[in-house]
Amino acid sequence: MQKTIIKNAHVISPDFELEGATIVIEKNRIKSVSKRESSPRPGDTVVDVKGQYVMPGFIDVHTHGALTFDFCDSDPQAIFEIAKGKLEEGVTTFLPTTLTVSHGELLAAAANLKAYAEAGMPYAKTPGIHLEGPFINVKCCGAQNPEFVRKPDVKELKEIAKVFPVKQISYAVETEGGAKFAKDCLKLGVVPSCGHTGAKLADLMPAYKNGLRHMTHFCNQMTPLHHREIGMVGAGFLIEDLNTEVICDRIHLCDDMLRLIFTRRNLAHVQMITDSLRCSHCKDGYAFTMGGLEVKLENGEARLVKGGNLAGSTLWMGNGLKNVHDVTGIPLKDLVRTTSWNQAIEQGWGDDLGKVEKGYVADLVVINKKSWKPVAVFIDGEKKI
Repeated sequence: MQKTIIKNAHVISPDFELEGATIVIEKNRIKSVSKRESSPRPGDTVVDVKGQYVMPGFIDVHTHGALTFDFCDSDPQAIFEIAKGKLEEGVTTFLPTTLTVSHGELLAAAANLKAYAEAGMPYAKTPGIHLEGPFINVKCCGAQNPEFVRKPDVKELKEIAKVFPVKQISYAVETEGGAKFAKDCLKLGVVPSCGHTGAKLADLMPAYKNGLRHMTHFCNQMTPLHHREIGMVGAGFLIEDLNTEVICDRIHLCDDMLRLIFTRRNLAHVQMITDSLRCSHCKDGYAFTMGGLEVKLENGEARLVKGGNLAGSTLWMGNGLKNVHDVTGIPLKDLVRTTSWNQAIEQGWGDDLGKVEKGYVADLVVINKKSWKPVAVFIDGEKKI
């Protein structure tokens, strides 16, 4: 049986680090990770990574677009280009994330993703959709269009999921029916997440009791910590098993907040995301619309032209990992679980994805230690970059 052998690897995996390692891949899974050299046989593929980091392929559960394309674009080619961009970033699995738009646009986005799946997912893997909205608090829209905000509707969720699976949904728990909606989502295999919310702690608890364990882009567009009402930011620190998404671009959150999150929260419940927009991979000055709202990229920041709200990011996951490592000094073997394994566990893939370990699917990213850019990416054991 033909194998792929990755040699001279500096492996960084959750709670595990090994320099000078050899990784042997057979079919789509890792057969071994060790210091032992493996002699190739005729037909084997040998990749010398020359001491660079080899990490689990990044899993981005919250990303809207890249390379001038957005998941909600009507163009069927958009999801192909986004998946190509995510692959370049070292992301091997991602959940294309919608905007708060019309029901028809959401159905069209789901249909386009179905076409990408039927084409064999030639770039990064997309097992399902993350619906960000439309069931949010109109007062906490951020860069979402308030014109399309509506109440939680399980019927609408089912209609979208019938076209292509929905894996996660961000909504405001304080909206009418918000607590029950969490239970309905879980019955459908959808991770419910509290986001774009004006909820108090008391508003969160009924949904929490119904199984909600996720918070969308922690600290952004949610009620802040106050000494007489701790809000959703306080809830994220108080309730240990809430899985909190964090945008680690040092723009959405200041260095001190990143330090506070990553040194005070249980890292098993922190998930790095990019929340990247169509302007990811683009240069300053790029202007575009997002759910009908005008956005411009300046100084690496994507903001609404009217009002100046942050609209999302241009972040690559590897750079987010570097940022947190620089800010906190936490070892990479401890931080790396927040880029992949935590996401995999919550989505039910934790026995297959998120580790560089025997038996795991060979979804891997090779990171240049100086630039922190991916120099090689493997999906199901196949070298894609």
